[in-house]
Amino acid sequence: MTRKQRRLTMIGGALAVLAVAAALVLNALRDSIVFFSTPTMVAEQHIAPGKRFRLGGLVQPGSLVRGDDLAIKFEVADGGAKLPVAYKGLLPDLFREGQGVVAEGALDASGVFRADTVLAKHDETYMPKDVADALKKQGHWKDDYGAKAGAGAKPDAMASQGAASSAEGATR
Repeated sequence: MTRKQRRLTMIGGALAVLAVAAALVLNALRDSIVFFSTPTMVAEQHIAPGKRFRLGGLVQPGSLVRGDDLAIKFEVADGGAKLPVAYKGLLPDLFREGQGVVAEGALDASGVFRADTVLAKHDETYMPKDVADALKKQGHWKDDYGAKAGAGAKPDAMASQGAASSAEGATR
């Protein structure tokens, strides 16, 4: 074997090893790549109790129950299924019924999602793309979900407001 053939063999072998390693990593992360699962996806996938994942959907109106020592229970729905959630801690200021939420935690043996982190959307017009897609798929999408708060404002007025808020933030 000539020197050039040995070099090409070494490079080919290294590329093969890298390809196998990349395939193993992607296979291991396959379930973790999804940002969150909806209640319908949880029901379809039969997720085992104790396995951590993110749950996303809308907080069901009328389901929020506050208990002692910052214990909170509520239901997350996506139009097709509901999943009860239990959380102990402070909720984000913008958390409320009928709004989008992403909770991180695990199912317990009784089928209740025990969350250790709860994230709420940041304003009244924002909706995570995956939640919006799930709502559209279920037929519960409203056209005003995608409307922007300042859509009717002139661009110059919006730019001056942004500059003013930037200057205000710099003086703080």
